[in-house]
Amino acid sequence: MEMHTPFRRALQIQLRVIGALLMREILTRYGRHNIGFMWLFVEPMTFTLGITALWSMVKVTHGTSLPITEFALTGYSTVLLWRNAVNRCNLAIAPNLGLLFHRNVRVIDLFAARLLLEFTGATISFIVLSLVFIAIGWAIPPKDIIKIFEAWGLLMWYAVGLGLIVGSLSERSETVDRVWHTITYLIFPLSGAAFMVDWLPKSAQTLVLLLPMVHGVEMLREGYFGGTFRFHYNVAYFATINLVLLFVGLALAREAGRRVEPE
Repeated sequence: MEMHTPFRRALQIQLRVIGALLMREILTRYGRHNIGFMWLFVEPMTFTLGITALWSMVKVTHGTSLPITEFALTGYSTVLLWRNAVNRCNLAIAPNLGLLFHRNVRVIDLFAARLLLEFTGATISFIVLSLVFIAIGWAIPPKDIIKIFEAWGLLMWYAVGLGLIVGSLSERSETVDRVWHTITYLIFPLSGAAFMVDWLPKSAQTLVLLLPMVHGVEMLREGYFGGTFRFHYNVAYFATINLVLLFVGLALAREAGRRVEPE
């Protein structure tokens, strides 16, 4: 007679599995030398800080009175959140095939560990940089923290669905890896990091708002700047796209697991 593991016990097991994979990923990627796992959030902090400093030094201005520091922080932090997470899911299965011989390790666990790691790094980077910039007077405090976290959550949801899709497809063919990197370069200037939708002509606004991540960036910036500027986003549209991506991603991850996981 087949015995079924109770849901609570199964959940505890999977959480321990993901935790172990998370620690393995940290040690494999960052090692124990120098600052070790601190690179998890120092790396995205360095990138965002570099962009902010560069824009400030050359006196780049957008709009009439847009604060460059807050603009760069809210833009490039969101790009690092979803792009790095999806990139880490890309080709994540092949290097870890040996782990799948453990009975409780599944393909979805490999993706979950990498996604959690990237989300943690990007989130710590965003929070620490915000606090530092506010403390030294380079930035003003955000107007609506709740809306910022809502937008951040929607962007993470987007990264989960897209990461599962790209990660699962990359197991089938290495061509997916090359195509995805090309797509990221093309999408980056359209992601909303370096512009606000209201600056664009009406026809261009309609087109750029087809990209889901733009809604997340606009929503996050509204949470930071408040009603100072005009923002364009649709939460229902973004959430619907995220839901579709998640369902497709889970289906592809399940199919990938059937093909690579030992019987």
